[in-house]
Amino acid sequence: MTDTSSTLPGGIRRFFMSPSAGTTALLLASMLGLALANSPEAAYYHRLVTLPMRLPLLGAHGPTDMGSWVSDGLMTLFFLVVIADIKTEIISGHLSSPRKIALPLIGAAGGMIMPALTYLMVTHGHAGTSYGWAIPVATDAAFTLPVMLVLGSRVSAGARTWLMALAVFDDILGILVIALFYGTALCWPALLVAGLVTLGMICLNRAGIRALWPYAGGGMLLWVSFLNSGLHPTLAALVTGLCLPAMPSGTTGKQRSPLDTVTAVVNPVVTWGVLPLFGFINLGVSLVGLHASMLLAPVPLGIILALLVGKPTGVFGATMLAFRLKLSPLPAATSIGMLFGLSLLCGIGFTISLFIADLAFSGAEFETPARIGIFTGSVIAALIGWVWLRFSPVRADPAPARC
Repeated sequence: MTDTSSTLPGGIRRFFMSPSAGTTALLLASMLGLALANSPEAAYYHRLVTLPMRLPLLGAHGPTDMGSWVSDGLMTLFFLVVIADIKTEIISGHLSSPRKIALPLIGAAGGMIMPALTYLMVTHGHAGTSYGWAIPVATDAAFTLPVMLVLGSRVSAGARTWLMALAVFDDILGILVIALFYGTALCWPALLVAGLVTLGMICLNRAGIRALWPYAGGGMLLWVSFLNSGLHPTLAALVTGLCLPAMPSGTTGKQRSPLDTVTAVVNPVVTWGVLPLFGFINLGVSLVGLHASMLLAPVPLGIILALLVGKPTGVFGATMLAFRLKLSPLPAATSIGMLFGLSLLCGIGFTISLFIADLAFSGAEFETPARIGIFTGSVIAALIGWVWLRFSPVRADPAPARC
């Protein structure tokens, strides 16, 4: 079969193979969604996003429209790719010891506590607002990681892995917050099925089974189980990715491992399909009637300050505390200034933040202000973080990695 990519001009071929290509596709699709949501065609855009797509076999908790299928279904593939990359780093890379894993985990914990406290301080004394305390706690990996990748060599490999791991831990903690504080009543039979499927995939791994289809089938069954359990279905990506064998079949080592195969197959689908579609749907926020004074209301102001101040303060402060206490070294070839810039990017919150906002303020007067706060804070965080990493002297410095 002819490789069609080889017939493309060199510049175009290099673009499609570069990290910035996927980021460009995501940003263009996101801007298109925003433009359509604020255009005369807004009604058609919202009709597309809410296009009914219910499957009765998935039960009452199954996705009901195009938007929920993307957020709860297709985004599972994105988290699967991220988890696969993290597992590779745990086995033989920048997260190959418990002390190295501790750094992004502690950073994620700090990045949840500080924005929640910031939001509660700003909204204190305003009735009905405290229920949104968890809105700014999660970093949106779907937007944060592409922004980081487009910076190229300005971010070291160790720092990229740190941010990927932190974003994953952040989302996992955010999903647990949803389950504990905002979720529906847990369905124990569905959780039992999820536990049995997880146990089965662990046994497959330990038995040396390298065929992909048992893990693919188990992953889909796991997704349906989590969907009906009251927990977020993207947790299926975490379990499946960790259970995928990282060693190739055979003794020569020339064949791809199941983990590498999944990454190679799913990554282009995520880059060119899932993430642009996600951006197109989730950034379609109507700005009609928006004026500056609305941003000073307690809910949007609390979210904006939590994302811009609380989030980076929590992430960077907890990370540096862990380093100073010698709990974990900093990533290799990574300066403190680089970590600070990446901490600023952690203020980008869309997926989990919008999801929690819908749960906290569904049908209430604070729902629209919350979405405006999420949009404004996330855009400013992305711009500030990118400018810091692009133009400030954040040279890689291996010295801080020692403790």
